[in-house]
Amino acid sequence: MLRSGRERYSARMEPIEINAGSWYLRALRADDRIDDRPSLAELGETDQDYVARAAAGWAADVRYTWAVAEPTTGELLAEVALTPGTGSVSQRARPGHAEAASSAADAVRRFAASLGG
Repeated sequence: MLRSGRERYSARMEPIEINAGSWYLRALRADDRIDDRPSLAELGETDQDYVARAAAGWAADVRYTWAVAEPTTGELLAEVALTPGTGSVSQRARPGHAEAASSAADAVRRFAASLGG
């Protein structure tokens, strides 16, 4: 079992970017520059507050969620999430992007291992 960020650090865990080879992992966004909600809807996630809830998961150190993005456009191809208390990694991909999700999940597992568990 992984220790939560609160047990390891005095400050909360901030969303971080991860290089996953052909893709990069970043925090989910819904702002004036990038809006992941249409791509999330293709994953079946239609809750308009999902991005805000994902940010709250980081702040509370209960769930770390990444958009698996195409490097040149920033388009969300998949989503990967880590539950730090258990080390559980979940993934889901838009049609045709299973490889991106799988590679990203492997990168998140390496990230989780670096947290110490």
